[in-house]
Amino acid sequence: MKVNEESALKIAEFLLQIKAIKLQPSKPFTWASGWNSPIYCDNRITLSYPKIRTYIRQQYVNVILEEFGKPDVIAGVATGGIAQGALVAQELGLPFVYIRSEAKKHGLTNMIEGVVEKGQSVVVIEDLISTGGSSLKAVEALRDAGCEVKGMIAIFTYGFKTAADNFKKAKCKLVTLSNYDILIKQALQSDYIAEKNLKSLKEWRENPSEWKK
Repeated sequence: MKVNEESALKIAEFLLQIKAIKLQPSKPFTWASGWNSPIYCDNRITLSYPKIRTYIRQQYVNVILEEFGKPDVIAGVATGGIAQGALVAQELGLPFVYIRSEAKKHGLTNMIEGVVEKGQSVVVIEDLISTGGSSLKAVEALRDAGCEVKGMIAIFTYGFKTAADNFKKAKCKLVTLSNYDILIKQALQSDYIAEKNLKSLKEWRENPSEWKK
């Protein structure tokens, strides 16, 4: 699916405005992986802003109906996709489940929380895609439960090649409401970053593990 640039730019603008995404090429963040990064993203912040939360929910709904048709179930990936997924499921009048990052160590040892049945079609909701590894574990859990995963939708992706390769290998269609390229375009338009930062930002995305080591 070709990204709807108008809504993708608007979402990028919202994310920058509320500091759900921070861009600091000259003062990099350190990720848990140890990578240096000019960008930090926490889309959970959108939930604190009703107007933005509603806009994002509606874009999720539009994309689901356009790309996949109405599924039987909406599934959220823990933790960032849980609230977003519940909002989407409520709007579509559909059942909702969420998938843990790993099975519980006690009780019923569930990985999927909620009710799914074999043969049901599912659209998976995520908030952010980096390499796609943890997100695709959720897809695997649903497939193991006998569900047909129609695809995954996320608010934002960094656009790493490794993520594209992982989704292709898993045969899972990924659609995002906005992305790194759109974000940089919006950040330039709104003077959030300067033209001189562009080279560094592009270099990071091409080789994030080695950037500014």
